[in-house]
Amino acid sequence: MDLLLTKRQRDMLSIIYNYIKDTGYPPTFEEMRVLLGVSSNQSVIDLLNHLEKKKVIKRNESAARGIAILPLGYDALEEKPLVPFLGMSHTGAPIDVFEIEGEWRPLSGEVAKSSNDIFLLKISGDSMINAGIDHGDKVLVEVRKEFSTGDIVLADVEGKSTVKRFISDDHPPFVYLKPENPNYPIIPFTHKMRLVGKVVSILKQGQWKGAN
Repeated sequence: MDLLLTKRQRDMLSIIYNYIKDTGYPPTFEEMRVLLGVSSNQSVIDLLNHLEKKKVIKRNESAARGIAILPLGYDALEEKPLVPFLGMSHTGAPIDVFEIEGEWRPLSGEVAKSSNDIFLLKISGDSMINAGIDHGDKVLVEVRKEFSTGDIVLADVEGKSTVKRFISDDHPPFVYLKPENPNYPIIPFTHKMRLVGKVVSILKQGQWKGAN
């Protein structure tokens, strides 16, 4: 697909990409104006409008730094997609997820083709070792609304997070979270729990592997 970006539009897109990569968050309106070397606010507005119409970025105008690069934007720049590294999740008992602000990681294009929100988490614990997820691995989570039995998921359990296999079948306890280590018990699903996303890839010793 030929996006037909002008040089100025490509310059703006490159400024946004490099700012996120270097600082961990998108530039403000004022920072874009300075980096672009223009004195007119309208020049920045026009460029952002064009980039959004061409579906290379999306904006949240209610946020000061509300700009995200879309897959077409990474393709236009011929750069690897950037994904936020949000912190740590446990594979044993659920624990809090903490956000590490200002840290983004580049991904290969093969790993990050999804148009959905994606993020990285570091795994603590050994309850998913039989699924190939070990302590210290990082997992790529894709935010979803629908899940199938057998998916490896990030679940919110009363405000705390855990990575487990989602199971839904015809036998009690019917719907539950299953560890992949016999030393840990299953977690029956309740109305206080929700599934956040599906684990789609595992980063192990610098190599990406599919989640099974």
